[in-house]
Amino acid sequence: MNSTSPRFELNGVGIWTFSLDTVPAARAREHAAEIESLGYTALWLPEVSGRDPFVHLAMLLGATKTLVGATGIANIWARDAVAMVEATSALTEAFPERALFGLGVSHQHLVEKLRGHEYGKPVPSMRAYLDRMAAAPYTSVKPSTPVRIVLAALGPLMNKLAAERTLGAHPYFVPVEHTQGARAILGAGPMLCVEQAVVLETDPAKARTIARVHTDRYLKAPNYVNNLRRLGYKDEDFLNNGSDRLVDAIVAWGDEKAIVKRVGEQFAAGASHVCIQPLPHAAGAVPDDQWRALAPAMRTLRAR
Repeated sequence: MNSTSPRFELNGVGIWTFSLDTVPAARAREHAAEIESLGYTALWLPEVSGRDPFVHLAMLLGATKTLVGATGIANIWARDAVAMVEATSALTEAFPERALFGLGVSHQHLVEKLRGHEYGKPVPSMRAYLDRMAAAPYTSVKPSTPVRIVLAALGPLMNKLAAERTLGAHPYFVPVEHTQGARAILGAGPMLCVEQAVVLETDPAKARTIARVHTDRYLKAPNYVNNLRRLGYKDEDFLNNGSDRLVDAIVAWGDEKAIVKRVGEQFAAGASHVCIQPLPHAAGAVPDDQWRALAPAMRTLRAR
């Protein structure tokens, strides 16, 4: 469970989405199969309070043939290290080389208010958790390939831990300049799987209105705000769900060429894989129209 494990390749562009939690399981499986048929290389699922991401991945991987299923992220406070080893090992054994597990410390309000746990310091907590995973037993059929793990990493210390102990990092809610800095910390070898929010909408007012529904959620989380402060964003950038400068840096909007340009910039900055998160134009909608519209261009993009 470190960066010296046999090389795991995940290139190209994937889909990161909350929306499969908003539809019945049978429909989610159909969407996963379509995402695979469109040429996306991976499907990333979050964890907050919807379907358990490991149960969800098992359902969706069973409906596809080559698509990589990834957690973005599985909360380490949601299950102890033995339970994490059980889930990740079982899925890896069932779907060799098709499962990737992003693990993260989540956020204090989600850990303490939602789950009732005590939120520890992020880097020491993650390091201790990885130690416990390494020591955990697993008595079922062993997977034929290593369990593949990346860390949800924003700051320098978590990125260093990701490079030392896992295959790399999965940053979320980050501009291109963060990707460049993360690659410098990680070095040339580790994976850098960057989430990129997008809106296929050319009207600036409409696009930014959709984008601010997205930024509203994350600008209430100190981890994300502190990360953006490290990159030079100021107090005024965090008002009213984000300044135009901040919103435009986090969410790529416009026509297909504008989205391609931003994803290309993420690759040029050091991403090894980009998972786009098309934002729905209406609450609760599945942005499958954007998945389809962007697919031809996304198939041409990959790390250099």
